[in-house]
Amino acid sequence: MIEFDAAAESEKRNSGPVVKKRTGILKDPRYAGHCMGPGEPECPERLDVLNALLLEPDLSGCFMDILPRMAEKDELQRVHSADYIRRLEATSGRGSVYLDEDTRTSSLSNEVAQLAAGGLCRAIEAVHDGRVDNAFALVRPPGHHAERTAARGFCLYNNVAVAAHFAQSKLGLARVLVVDWDLHHGNGTQHCFEGDPTVLFFSTHQAFTYPHSGSLREIGKGKGKGFTVNVPLLPGFGDGEYLMIFERLLKPIALEFKPDIILVSAGFDIHFNDPLGGMKVTPSGFAGMTRILMDIADACCQGKLVMTLEGGYNLEALRDSVREVLREMAGRQRTDIQNAIASVNPKKTAYVLWRVKQVHRKYWKSLAWPSTGDPTAVPSRMDRFRGNLSRWRAYFMS
Repeated sequence: MIEFDAAAESEKRNSGPVVKKRTGILKDPRYAGHCMGPGEPECPERLDVLNALLLEPDLSGCFMDILPRMAEKDELQRVHSADYIRRLEATSGRGSVYLDEDTRTSSLSNEVAQLAAGGLCRAIEAVHDGRVDNAFALVRPPGHHAERTAARGFCLYNNVAVAAHFAQSKLGLARVLVVDWDLHHGNGTQHCFEGDPTVLFFSTHQAFTYPHSGSLREIGKGKGKGFTVNVPLLPGFGDGEYLMIFERLLKPIALEFKPDIILVSAGFDIHFNDPLGGMKVTPSGFAGMTRILMDIADACCQGKLVMTLEGGYNLEALRDSVREVLREMAGRQRTDIQNAIASVNPKKTAYVLWRVKQVHRKYWKSLAWPSTGDPTAVPSRMDRFRGNLSRWRAYFMS
């Protein structure tokens, strides 16, 4: 068990100049109207703890409210088939309807799902128009597993995919970076954009678990080859490992891609106490990942960063992690990522970095050998053997 010491973590804050940001929060009580039933991990209480978080003395009054709207039919049809949309609409007013073994609706679920997808579009619009500097959409149901013709993994409409298309078609943004740090691979988002070189999809996720996609070799199709970057990880990765991956893989690729906006599928099930996960990220780690994303956004797109809630099923862990993300986004702290990265055993991540670079260096000049001043850029044959052995062991035990 990892103990999170908030006082100790606070000492790591404010490593550089703190710049206050106008951070927008998109929320609405109607998001509680979707309920899959008692005992389900994806439940209305997830947003109850986050709404209470915003009333804490340290955060109260720090954010600008953004009001959601329903997604329009043409916005949904850019991602989902007309037949699938009709099937979801047909659940309105009905009792529990199973869409797959993990996903079911209640009487208001279709309307709430439209409000989640449209709400994220509204948050992007507020950032694009300059009303806020960045934004976090506290929406549910989540969306990144939803496919063109099917609901999957608690997800109805693919919120981030709908919003990425909205950013391009309605706001005229040419290039969109979608970062997915959820425990589970965003299969629906990847499939939506895997042939599109204008949307870069970068995903870190736990290997050999639901939805059993997101392998390293899934790099996109046709003109979109190289614009899908999957980083599957074995259980046990924590703050330093995630920050090293973000700093040494995501950051150089993103700076080369030069997005016009960054969207984040923010899943908090990589927290060390999440009941569905096997990772060891602390609230400080989420703050550090947010800091790297904000630095990329500042360098590429005037700080335009929008997060949307995906997974995270331990209520206290979700609250504590979102608190740190919001403090970072609002400029109330500036997390020092270098201390966390320096504490990592380089061999633990060297194999992961090497495997991703082996696959993607022909698509991204920033990943070409040799890596500047990094003695672990190419792991030894023995380390590679151990890495492959660990992956096979994890595969057969999954």
